[in-house]
Amino acid sequence: MAVKYELIKESKDTYARLGRVHTLHGVIDTPAFMPVGTQATVKAMSPDELKDIGAQIILGNTYHLYIRPGHKLIEDFGGLHGFMNWDRPILTDSGGFQVFSLNELRKISEEGVEFKSHLDGSKHFFSPEYVMEIEESLGADIIMAFDECMPYPCDKDYAKKSMERTVRWLKRCEKAHTKTGTQALFGIVQGGIFKDLRIESAKMTIDVDLPGYAIGGLSVGEPKEEMNEVLEYTVPVLPKDKPRYLMGVGSPDSLIDGAIRGIDMFDCVLPTRIARNGTVMTSEGKLVVRNAEYSRDSKPLDEKCDCYTCRNFSRAYIRHLIKAGEILGGRLTTIHNLRFLQNLMKDIRSAINEDRLLSFREEFFESYGYKK
Repeated sequence: MAVKYELIKESKDTYARLGRVHTLHGVIDTPAFMPVGTQATVKAMSPDELKDIGAQIILGNTYHLYIRPGHKLIEDFGGLHGFMNWDRPILTDSGGFQVFSLNELRKISEEGVEFKSHLDGSKHFFSPEYVMEIEESLGADIIMAFDECMPYPCDKDYAKKSMERTVRWLKRCEKAHTKTGTQALFGIVQGGIFKDLRIESAKMTIDVDLPGYAIGGLSVGEPKEEMNEVLEYTVPVLPKDKPRYLMGVGSPDSLIDGAIRGIDMFDCVLPTRIARNGTVMTSEGKLVVRNAEYSRDSKPLDEKCDCYTCRNFSRAYIRHLIKAGEILGGRLTTIHNLRFLQNLMKDIRSAINEDRLLSFREEFFESYGYKK
């Protein structure tokens, strides 16, 4: 089997669990945060720097890599691992979220989605079968089924039709997927914020026996309380012996709250995106280092952080780089944010192991400035 989940420990007072996901390119300690490498690169980071900050797995984006440089070209270089010189696990999404976010540039049918490239307006068509062909060319360890990510808010009738189509597309993906020995196909649970639809989707999705399952269609504008509620009734339906992946979630509070509810894997562009704008995560909350108050600040971004940035540079210097538009500024803030989240996941795993995740949440929320 391409991917195997090892359950190490279940929390005594939450749904959290400690585990490992075994792949052909290495082991992922869970709960885990996966940096996003949309264009076969985590923005501003080299592979060695990603290893230094503790990343065990990264993501690639099927839509963007299909548009440029093309999946066949990447396949000729030995897939994403060879193309980007990354020898650890990789996950590719299906491109569904990106295609459906094109709105007026796409047209949905039972067969698939016709869409126009955001680069040159050229027409393309994604069917579940073609998405499997693309993802097999990209060669990631974990590949996602083609799904429809419905908008928020969304009326129940549309949500039901969309969710049922996603299940039909999953079955077509499973039938078309040929590299089962080297790639693990994950199904995606949809259903919006409707409890009965989410539970029905989860049951139908796990009826297709796969190595892992994801929860999609969250963190798309709904309140966090609503997202947590969806997790509370959806996660218990998923099998205990398979990894559970919450797609597109990466704020510190949601990583902790997701882990409490039994999620094993997370990903999000948030840490790299805000870093390029001069915003960093610290043990005392968010810090906008480009602000004038840091112009003469000799402290590191976070005195409790062990990253390369915090070991070597002051807030004043980093602010100067960002204000001057220097590439190094965004690189240093990105290194810090990704290391901060890897350290957070390590702390979450320790808290699960020691049965103190709820008290850890309380302490973290207080120091970070979150409302409890």
